[in-house]
Amino acid sequence: MAILAGQLANLKNGAPFQIVVMIKQAEVRVAKNGKRFISLIFQDRSGEISGMYWDAKDEDIQHFASGAIVHLEGQRDLYNGQPQVKITKLFLADSNEGFQTSQFVAQAPMSSAQMQDEIQKAMFDIQNAKWNRIVRFLLQKYQNAFYEHPAAKSNHHDFTGGLAFHTLSMMRLAKAISQQYSQINYSLLLAGTILHDLGKTIELSGAVGTEYTVPGNLIGHIVLIDEQIVLACQALKISEADEDVLLLRHMVLAHHGLLEYGSPERPKLLEAEVLHYIDEIDASINMISKALNKTEPGSFSERVFGLDNRQFYRPKD
Repeated sequence: MAILAGQLANLKNGAPFQIVVMIKQAEVRVAKNGKRFISLIFQDRSGEISGMYWDAKDEDIQHFASGAIVHLEGQRDLYNGQPQVKITKLFLADSNEGFQTSQFVAQAPMSSAQMQDEIQKAMFDIQNAKWNRIVRFLLQKYQNAFYEHPAAKSNHHDFTGGLAFHTLSMMRLAKAISQQYSQINYSLLLAGTILHDLGKTIELSGAVGTEYTVPGNLIGHIVLIDEQIVLACQALKISEADEDVLLLRHMVLAHHGLLEYGSPERPKLLEAEVLHYIDEIDASINMISKALNKTEPGSFSERVFGLDNRQFYRPKD
């Protein structure tokens, strides 16, 4: 009998299983023998696991695509410290079985309405009129996607509503740090925090079967949101040469911290430096927590790709 949705986290090493899951990612590759295979990531609300479907035919490639709900039979193993399934059988779930995508996609711990309410109230703290107008204009423009999209294809906050939840968590950190350090321009830090990842609404396809869009691949979310700030200024009749606009653009352009991490500029404002670090803190805590939630007390986690493939220890209870 198949295990229903929500049980990936309970699979044990070496034990055979049958489970219904959704395909999160599917990439067609070519093996050394010249035959095609599909590199898959399966997910349900409890977690995810990777696996390889060998000797893939055209029909398999068509069926086993991102967003497909499938019956998966196999055995959980470890490969280079990472959980992986050795697939013995894989087939599509029938539509009259009644499975819904929402059963397999992890959700933010807050509802969209709750997050929207808190973010809307916080925007009153942006006391600079230009920043406030730009933030409100862009958040309104991308509102639906902002509250539905994940913050990333994988790694951190990769769940429905993850983008808004990551942003809100950072807004809370920004407020706490600004209360400790009075020299921080809280309005600038808050405006930059709200906008820093808004370009991911353009960069990523959505919450289900998340993929990079063509603009996402060719341009990336940092430059995409910078372009949107310029367009917002044009729509709002705000001069792009205004120093306040330059400061806000620098906040989003520098938030990855290093050129090799995708930022065209390193932080050159106190607030930009703070934004970079609260982004790192929130993303890192999410990745570590996700790994530790799947780890037995007294053991080390699987390797966390987004944190240099390090393993983290979960202390004994």
